[in-house]
Amino acid sequence: MNTKELLKSKSFYRKVLAVSVPVMIQNGITNFVGLLDNIMVGRIGTDEMSGVSIANQLLMVFNLCIFGAVSGASIFGAQFFGKKDYEGMTYTMRFRLYVCLGLCALGITVFLAAGEPLILAFLQGEEGVGNAARTLEVSKEYLAIMLTGLVPFTISQCYSSIMREIGDTIVPMVSGIAAVAVNLVFNYILIFGEFGAPRLGAAGAAIATVLSRVVEALIVVIWSHTHRERYRYIKGLYRSFHIPAALMKKIAKKGAPLIVNETLWSAGMAMLNQCYSVRGLEVIAAMNIASTINNLFYVVFIALGNSVAIVVGPMLGANEMDEAKHTAKAMIVFATMSCFLVGAVLVAVAPFFPLIYKTEESVRSLASSFIVVCACCMSIYGFVHATYFTLRSGGKTFITFLFDSAFVWAVNVPVAFIISRFTGMPIVWLFLCVQLTDLIKCV
Repeated sequence: MNTKELLKSKSFYRKVLAVSVPVMIQNGITNFVGLLDNIMVGRIGTDEMSGVSIANQLLMVFNLCIFGAVSGASIFGAQFFGKKDYEGMTYTMRFRLYVCLGLCALGITVFLAAGEPLILAFLQGEEGVGNAARTLEVSKEYLAIMLTGLVPFTISQCYSSIMREIGDTIVPMVSGIAAVAVNLVFNYILIFGEFGAPRLGAAGAAIATVLSRVVEALIVVIWSHTHRERYRYIKGLYRSFHIPAALMKKIAKKGAPLIVNETLWSAGMAMLNQCYSVRGLEVIAAMNIASTINNLFYVVFIALGNSVAIVVGPMLGANEMDEAKHTAKAMIVFATMSCFLVGAVLVAVAPFFPLIYKTEESVRSLASSFIVVCACCMSIYGFVHATYFTLRSGGKTFITFLFDSAFVWAVNVPVAFIISRFTGMPIVWLFLCVQLTDLIKCV
């Protein structure tokens, strides 16, 4: 079938939705919990909300470094599992533990040594709503507590990633759900001082997150080591530190670009937010509110984009080029139109969602404007994400690298930096200009 015929075919939509809806649900649950978490902190006040937001911007860079590190080893782990080479899987597990724990030590060192200067970089903006000194205090306290959770987070990612390689998604999912439940319960208890607990505010949110990460790590580690017949790569994992040099080089060669890409992209996102923050603390708070609700809606284009690779990849592998081309085009159209509808819903939500937060009216107004901007650009995001994964399914990894982290630093950051520092353009228009740079990707 050609592209037009596919877009009229019910079987096409069933196929796409069968792949994308489970991803939407899984990501949607995660983001919904993040939304509730954010609302709880937002009920305390603007300074607390801004302080937590700044710390999480910095921690996001670390988190994505870990994701990039496990991805490189996962390529080889899946291949070894296919060959029933459990010794090879043990080597890849050791590799990811060494690299990820090394990155963890580096991350903790950087945050301890330069945490305050990094936070202050977001507090150099204009005076206005919010107290910069109080925001700095909250952010430092939150970050210091969160550092104790980096090791369990790192370990859980190492164990969960190799479980998924052998097709075991249930245990990581259960550990994730348990972590979410622990996080929500202790957030409520510790942030607001319920059931006789002290009212800890933002510090309580950090403690709840650390507890959830410990629970998540314990579940996957204990389950792995008590089911050694299922997870044969666990046998002898810690008896030796040996990894064949040739394999180590191969994994490093594959994994390094992934770590670099994730690090550059996340650092670019943090830099963009720093550029926005020079317009005042109210911008940080408003961005935090807007990104929380936007992330809930973003699951649509993320899932539809990922489904392109899942559906089109096997067609390319089977050398069904014409079918792959028409299917990819149809999926790009479907993703773009779906995101247009999602954007319309988001526009309707924009005036009301910020009212949930205990903050100033100026912050709520800015947040509504940011939400509307993202809603209007939703079709652009859908198109870009779907075409990105079309290229990636065809093996064009270098081009996708250019459109991912390289584009952020070559286009997004310079535009934001120049406009924020050298013009008086209102922040909403500045934000819109940066979002519209994605039109370059569309072309």
